[in-house]
Amino acid sequence: MAWVESLQKAINYMEEHLLEEITIDDIANQANASTFHFQRTFSVLTDVSVGEYLRRRRLTLAAEELAKTNAKIIELAYKYGYDTPEAFAKAFRKQHGVTPSEARKGIGKLKSYNRLMIQVNLKGVEPMKYSIVKKDAFQIVGIKREFSYANGENLVGIPKFWDEVNANGTDDELFKVNNGPVNGVLGVCVDNGSTRPQQMEYWIAAAHDGDVPDKFEKLEIPASKWAVFEVHGPMPDAMQKVWKQIFSEWFPSSGYQHAGTPELEVYPNEDAFSPDSYSEIWIPVK
Repeated sequence: MAWVESLQKAINYMEEHLLEEITIDDIANQANASTFHFQRTFSVLTDVSVGEYLRRRRLTLAAEELAKTNAKIIELAYKYGYDTPEAFAKAFRKQHGVTPSEARKGIGKLKSYNRLMIQVNLKGVEPMKYSIVKKDAFQIVGIKREFSYANGENLVGIPKFWDEVNANGTDDELFKVNNGPVNGVLGVCVDNGSTRPQQMEYWIAAAHDGDVPDKFEKLEIPASKWAVFEVHGPMPDAMQKVWKQIFSEWFPSSGYQHAGTPELEVYPNEDAFSPDSYSEIWIPVK
């Protein structure tokens, strides 16, 4: 359970330093994880980014202090990390639905986000179907975009990226050039942290042997041992459910660790929204 303990240690660190300027790098170090993979794990398990969690917790504490004390609003703004009372009021209203002044008068209801405690379900009530396979390095071709994961930009931007690709026919072109060792159109997460802090590349691509077709770029996926998980059901809910199972159930109990290289979502050429849809998640492990 060392994986769970490391994740909880990072969350505890956030809670102990809520009133300080801390970075995702600082937090990830507490979990002995890369910034990219900590943020990835955290967002899969909680459906929010690290930055959003910190904002919610700070504004929760600010609301409690506003209700219980006579502290000035300008003092609370600076205490909880806002440069101006106006910025604080805007963020406060977005979370709570009322302004700080209205909250002090008892107008409206406040929204509280409690301290996060990681609980892992190891009962295995719902079986996970997976296999461990080894593959040599292979080439993918496709299109890529860069997203920040510091503030959860990736959580919003990637679905929009897919919408564009599906609408303009790029996915059909990728299926046509898919002649490599993995069948299907791929969603590929690549950590750019070593060269561009808090940035990730996301590719929509296909495994392809041969020259790079016009309009596409190429990326080599290194030789890896892969844990390949089956995903049954319509997108996006089925995919999100299996991701949560992987991080909350499989990794803590399997003895495997993420190898730190790109991970894949594999979509076959069929209706992804059908109840009978089949797709896969490929995670490099060690």
